[in-house]
Amino acid sequence: MSYQAYLDAIEAKTGRTPQQLLDEAADRGYGPSTKATVVVEWLQQEHGVGRGHAMALVGVLKNGPTVPEKHVGSTGSHRDESSTLRLDGVASR
Repeated sequence: MSYQAYLDAIEAKTGRTPQQLLDEAADRGYGPSTKATVVVEWLQQEHGVGRGHAMALVGVLKNGPTVPEKHVGSTGSHRDESSTLRLDGVASR
């Protein structure tokens, strides 16, 4: 599953775009230095997001909307077409 697919699945489950969740995380004081466990627990408890999907959002929180180059255009399980993730939601595409 690509990183973008993880983010799209989070949106489908929560009804919130990745950017809305990142904004909510910022409102809670979560940022790049926040431990992943804290963010994962919040997403699980408040939004019902599974650990793997939550970790995709943690990656964006820590590294921004950039896919690691090794996954762009690759054939691996986390392959993405673009090096930039869309955070504005599926409806914006």
